[in-house]
Amino acid sequence: MIFPATTAFFAGLLALVYLGLSGWVIGARVSENVLLGDGGDTTVLKRVRSHANFIEYVPLALILIALLEAGGGGHGLVQGLLVALLVARILHPIGMFAAPNSPRQFACRGGGILLTLAVLGVAAIALLLRAN
Repeated sequence: MIFPATTAFFAGLLALVYLGLSGWVIGARVSENVLLGDGGDTTVLKRVRSHANFIEYVPLALILIALLEAGGGGHGLVQGLLVALLVARILHPIGMFAAPNSPRQFACRGGGILLTLAVLGVAAIALLLRAN
């Protein structure tokens, strides 16, 4: 088993994105005086959900990709999955603030989550194929 250096690098980048989302939520909470939940404020809700959606998907994706890399998976596949994950997780919060049913909302929010799910699916299938 080798150290998953590529995944580690991207995990660092994704951690910085997560810190940015955390600051974004904190800023909304402070400006709207919301200490718990969303306080009924749509902006706070969107920021909280963007932050939560990130933490719901990224850890599992990173674990799957790290296992793939550590198990000798192809560098191109690993790097492609990680780039796609990073792009997806940046697109999603942008789409959360797009006008409802707009092309930007579909492209960014919808595209971000679909790309995230594709990363999870491809990584899972690649691991299952390597395990046999």
